[in-house]
Amino acid sequence: MSALGRRRFLANALVVSFVLSGRGLAQDKKLPPSLAKTPHLDSWIRVNADGRVTVFTGKAELGQGIRTALTQVAAHELAMPPAGIDLITADTDLTPDEGVTAGSHSMQDSGTAILNAAANVRALLAEAAAWQFAIAADQIVMRDGAAHAPDGRRIGYGDLAAGLSLEVQAEPDMPRREGGTSVIGQNLPRLDIPAKVSGGQAYVQDIRLPGMLHARVVRGPSDGTKVKAADIAAVEKMPGVVKVVREGGFMAVVADQEWRAVKALHRLQAAGWERSAPPIPASDLRETIRRLPAEQVTIFDYPGPPSPADARTIRARYSRPHLMHGSVGPSCAVAQWANGRMTVWTHSQGVYPLRKALAELLRLEPQRVRCIHVEGAGCYGHNGADDVAADAALAARAVPGKPVRLQWMREQEHGWEPLGSAMVVELAAELDAQNRIAGWRHEVWSNTHSTRPTTAGGLLAGGELDPPFATPKPRPIPMPEGGGARNGNPIYALPNARGTFHFVEQMPARVSALRGLGAQMNVFAIESFMDELAAATGADPVAFRLAWLKDERARDVVRTAADRFGWPARRKGGDGVGTGFAFARYKNLATHCAVALEVRVDRDTGEIRVPRVVAAVDSGEAVNPDGIRNQIEGGIVQSLSWTTLEAVGFDKTHRASFDWSAYPILRFPAVPGRVEVHVIDRPGEPFLGAGEAAQGPAAAALGNAVADALGVRLRDMPLSPQRVKAALRPVRAEPHQAAG
Repeated sequence: MSALGRRRFLANALVVSFVLSGRGLAQDKKLPPSLAKTPHLDSWIRVNADGRVTVFTGKAELGQGIRTALTQVAAHELAMPPAGIDLITADTDLTPDEGVTAGSHSMQDSGTAILNAAANVRALLAEAAAWQFAIAADQIVMRDGAAHAPDGRRIGYGDLAAGLSLEVQAEPDMPRREGGTSVIGQNLPRLDIPAKVSGGQAYVQDIRLPGMLHARVVRGPSDGTKVKAADIAAVEKMPGVVKVVREGGFMAVVADQEWRAVKALHRLQAAGWERSAPPIPASDLRETIRRLPAEQVTIFDYPGPPSPADARTIRARYSRPHLMHGSVGPSCAVAQWANGRMTVWTHSQGVYPLRKALAELLRLEPQRVRCIHVEGAGCYGHNGADDVAADAALAARAVPGKPVRLQWMREQEHGWEPLGSAMVVELAAELDAQNRIAGWRHEVWSNTHSTRPTTAGGLLAGGELDPPFATPKPRPIPMPEGGGARNGNPIYALPNARGTFHFVEQMPARVSALRGLGAQMNVFAIESFMDELAAATGADPVAFRLAWLKDERARDVVRTAADRFGWPARRKGGDGVGTGFAFARYKNLATHCAVALEVRVDRDTGEIRVPRVVAAVDSGEAVNPDGIRNQIEGGIVQSLSWTTLEAVGFDKTHRASFDWSAYPILRFPAVPGRVEVHVIDRPGEPFLGAGEAAQGPAAAALGNAVADALGVRLRDMPLSPQRVKAALRPVRAEPHQAAG
């Protein structure tokens, strides 16, 4: 038999062995959801002839560190060095369809799928080696990218793969690798960082292709506006202008150099703009959201005995304004129309949904559109990434064969990106004669928290073409994940508790997904209210929480944060110095996170400083503990920015925040002086993402610390210097008292 014949025989024999041993016939067991959707192993893992392994994920690297963590998962299960693995992320031509990278699902979904797929591949490689060595598979030791026999014989993965097909379905619940050096749990250096700190090509904004043209889209200042008719013929005669693209109300200018495209944009905008939507009803839309007609959706209903007649009721109302993503780099995409196919390099968090929307927009079959994810300079959530991809695709179609780079201007990013919805939360609790909670009511008002595009109507350009594509109707996201209701169901074991989400369909401003969706606001409200109830009953805030917290992992996280902070020995609040504590389990089904922090509040300027933060986090098995710390640290910093500074302003015609002076974010001098994150590792437990776990606890801990420092409770974000000073005026001369 020839060498080729032997390889074919071996491959067929292994497939037969795979089937007869029960693999591929797993009717009684379930694959992880992502793997069940795309069950063939070669969709996830391929072994190259040189022994290198390529791993595929449908999730996108957004700065959360999944390139590193997923590489570690695959390396561990394949018993090979991480340096021997190439990870391909989110490419509609290459990777599985894993939907949108959102909700801290990357490790939970893709990490679990790759863990299982790699275990399957390792087993197949071991069986292939057993055939070649003529020994039992359980005698094979897999390490360093090779199979080792007891007598010292060795075969590399590349040679084994030459006679092996991975076009087989994964078996569920494959045993994990045991023994050897574990890659999981190690602080492997982040793979995405070197290019970012050395000026390399790290972001889609950095892409430069041969013959590339530059473009700018032409719009009014913000959603609800449009530009007036311009002298297009004059602009097309400007130096370097290749084309002014106009389809219906969509307009873009393409030039040979970026600055020439910018100058042409300014010329086209000189004609002015007009409002194309009804006037904005108020400069602060949270009250508008509270008053608009709403659909009532039950969040939770925990029955219990009615509150006693002599119970006292405590009520509080909390709110946040519209928030921006505040991406440091304006949204950008590169597109090329060639050979009847559109290719788009995009920082969209959902390349497959975007492909579907672009195919409809361009009236193409989805297979003729390729979306390749390239990291963007900032954003967890739905910013302008999908819209700018559509803008670039329309511009590129007008200049066939040429790659076109289209980047929004800073004022366009601020003016057009979908915002995080303003929210209002009203809470009420009944306390019985023993100061125990006898009833709880939670009501929250907000718009939708996701208008991510799955159709052309979800893209800005889709509404500008003639005829326009219909805008999808906004809908509430169902629990247990939820949108505006996310984390509106307290994790505490409360009796006689009920929660209602007032879903407001009418959107005075364009809104969509912002990191954590409604969780930050709901946790801010719940955890602020828990402090207020603790004060009303004379209880320590941490002890009060533990009294109502039954989840043992949650209790471990709370105790760890309190102990590491030194909570029992903390300084008594007052005179502008205070401490605060808060806890939440993200979505009540993901990562546990507790935050304790200290504040210094200048009573004259109203400025808040945070000298120290201590956090504890349990996100299941910790693949890369330092990566988890990165996520919690970043979440804390961003949440402090939201909570103390950020608010989108409006006038009667449009948004009024178009730059960093009108929409300030936290600067380096205001970053906490010291941040400690303590990771509680749970080997063998499911992976849980940490990217959105800290936003709510950090915001509430800050609010609680400010109340402790000043003796007055601020319930409306942002806790800006102006709001702090306004709150202090009527009580400036009063002694410090516990908030309640």
